[in-house]
Amino acid sequence: MNEAIRPAPVDPSTGMPRQLSVVVPTFNERDNVVALYRKLSAALTGIAWEAIYVDDNSPDGTFDVVRKLAAIDPRVRCIRRIGRRGLSGACIEGILASSAPCTAVMDADLQHDETRLPKMLALLESDAADLVVGSRYIEGGSADSFDKQRAGFSMLATSVAKRLLHIEIADPMSGFFMIRRDRFEQLAPELSIQGFKILLDVIATARGALRVTEIPFTFGSRLHGESKLDSMVALDFLGLVLAKLTRDAVSLRFLLFALVGSVGVVVHFAGLFVALDALRWPFPHSQAFGAVLAMTSNFLLNNFLTYRDQRLKGIGILRGLLVFYLVCSVGLLANVGVAFSVYNQEPIWWLAGAAGALMGVVWNYAVSSLFVWRRR
Repeated sequence: MNEAIRPAPVDPSTGMPRQLSVVVPTFNERDNVVALYRKLSAALTGIAWEAIYVDDNSPDGTFDVVRKLAAIDPRVRCIRRIGRRGLSGACIEGILASSAPCTAVMDADLQHDETRLPKMLALLESDAADLVVGSRYIEGGSADSFDKQRAGFSMLATSVAKRLLHIEIADPMSGFFMIRRDRFEQLAPELSIQGFKILLDVIATARGALRVTEIPFTFGSRLHGESKLDSMVALDFLGLVLAKLTRDAVSLRFLLFALVGSVGVVVHFAGLFVALDALRWPFPHSQAFGAVLAMTSNFLLNNFLTYRDQRLKGIGILRGLLVFYLVCSVGLLANVGVAFSVYNQEPIWWLAGAAGALMGVVWNYAVSSLFVWRRR
């Protein structure tokens, strides 16, 4: 049996201990902020609640709308993140900043059913569950508003998660859930700040230690703005699954970095072939051309994909590229040194080559994170 949920700070607007924090990650959602606030106000009558909008420095000024709202109602708060992007990271920051013993996560796009929040809260407060998930795939739930592509990806991802990670709930890809904050804080250090599937990460990280209940809800249609889901979500999802399969021994970002590196090998050989066969350059020149081409493509892909939440722009791209060249050059020396050492001890070419390659990618990843895409 879990500890009883401890009293939260008193809500200044009601004089009651705060019961619920609603975390809403936002990016370019200025047209939905007030509408969602009104829906929450109507749905949570009689409940001491707060809404924490976590905004990724939206170009449309979403944070300004939230701040004006917060000036009117102290139950509303705004966390504006500079130099950080990503739904999972926003959810983690919002939940850890919450003041209530129970925290819900929902999108700002009005597609989640806020009228289900009181029932979800009742299940947590009665100690019937540690985590309550709004599910589209149990009886009474619906995702009919999905287009075919999004519905297909959701079903495929759900199937993969269940099979590979042994997830038992019907809708682990849901973005609508409520959790006891004390249980979340226990899991937070192991969660990934990348990606979009925070619920899947929470359940996989808990490894069966959470009592989970699902309640049905109907997934609505977006009224304003555009969906934030893009083609990169699939890679984020696969990276998260692989990270959890390795018990977080390998991070999602490192897996993406390694994937980009494998693409760089193909680019290197393509450049080497073109320089030798088409341009008729000497081998040393051709090898150097292939290496520079591979490093350049790796930098651009990593900037676009692996570090897109810290993406370099403007003059920062040129500076970052030059530093990346230097990092990879040292990584190449480390690669060759380790491979040579292994080969001297055990003359197996593929083992030595693999050891050198692993050393190179670990070096490049670690040093790039420190000096190329360092947090601002």
